[in-house]
Amino acid sequence: MDLTQGTVEQKSNRAKKMMLWFGIASLLMSFAGLTSAFIVSSSRPDWVSEIQLPKAFLFSTITILISSVTFHLAKKNSKKENNNLTGVFLIITFILGIIFIILQFMGFAEIINMGYHFTGPTSNVTFSFIYLIATVHIAHVIAGLIVLGVIIFNYFRGKYKFGQTLGLELGAIFWHFLDFLWLYLILFFYFFR
Repeated sequence: MDLTQGTVEQKSNRAKKMMLWFGIASLLMSFAGLTSAFIVSSSRPDWVSEIQLPKAFLFSTITILISSVTFHLAKKNSKKENNNLTGVFLIITFILGIIFIILQFMGFAEIINMGYHFTGPTSNVTFSFIYLIATVHIAHVIAGLIVLGVIIFNYFRGKYKFGQTLGLELGAIFWHFLDFLWLYLILFFYFFR
């Protein structure tokens, strides 16, 4: 397909999608660097190899995966022009994103209750890495919630009509990326000790 062909709007849409993919690639490289640092640091003498991840992290993983399904259903219903269900699924996705963040902080509280702190004299490098990586991911989920809030606002203003759903599509790509990024991170923490 010749990328120079098409209307100005089609070219603009392709450019916006390409920019999103460049952003996602840079985020992947950032998290690859963080997980690489985690691996390199695991040779330190003070590394805790027998870590038990908080149960709240399991529940947050389930929550964010369900949110990916609800966002997919919102997009699917938007294509069918089923406006009521699209709005419902967008709002459910937003709520699940907030629940994910709450569960992450509950996980941090569980880690502290296990006696592992993130900074200070009682800190532990292993859990400091987990805290840092999870916090950076939370920051991106907050960005995703802002994007989702804009999508919901634009949706209820009637901006997304048949064939004009670029904002919804870009938001869905970013949200699914965040979901699968967390799945990768939790599996990484679980299998690499």
